[in-house]
Amino acid sequence: MSEPTRLLFFAGSARTGSYNMRVAELGARIADANGIAATLADLGDYAMPLYDGDIERTEGPPENARKLKALFSLHTGVLISCPEYNASITPLLKNTLDWISRVREDGEAPNEVFRTRVFALASASPGGMGGLRGLYTVRHVLELGLGALVLPEQFAVPRAADAFEENGHLKDVAAQERYKDLIEKLARAARVLHG
Repeated sequence: MSEPTRLLFFAGSARTGSYNMRVAELGARIADANGIAATLADLGDYAMPLYDGDIERTEGPPENARKLKALFSLHTGVLISCPEYNASITPLLKNTLDWISRVREDGEAPNEVFRTRVFALASASPGGMGGLRGLYTVRHVLELGLGALVLPEQFAVPRAADAFEENGHLKDVAAQERYKDLIEKLARAARVLHG
């Protein structure tokens, strides 16, 4: 029996006023408006120590890593909106993915929760490229490091400080339509993978 299509949206930033959280929030709203079940998560609600093998050996993965892995498991597709830090992944997102990868139930294959979901990537930045350079690293970690299937299409919001309406929509209607297309493609791919 196939799983219902459910998409998880979150940002690789917990900063107050994060543009990438606004992108994640908008994505969840677009999904809901188009009949796709969606959940919005905030990494600020899942604080974890910096990954340390000694902590893992003596205490095991943090409870918040277990909670996030369980949340991933409830969704067939995941969209991550990623800030760009020095043309790369944020420490928060990298640490989160590293800890989730260390949570393993008895008999579970390594990184199974990543290998059995479809991922899509978005970004936002005050700069003109919209954070796209950082997505190369995020994609590398997900695909090569964790074995995830990541859609080739990605979405970026440049000049993010001026990109949003007060209601959270994008001022650029064509850009918002492209974002909707990506979300619908993520839902379709998740249905195929879990159909």
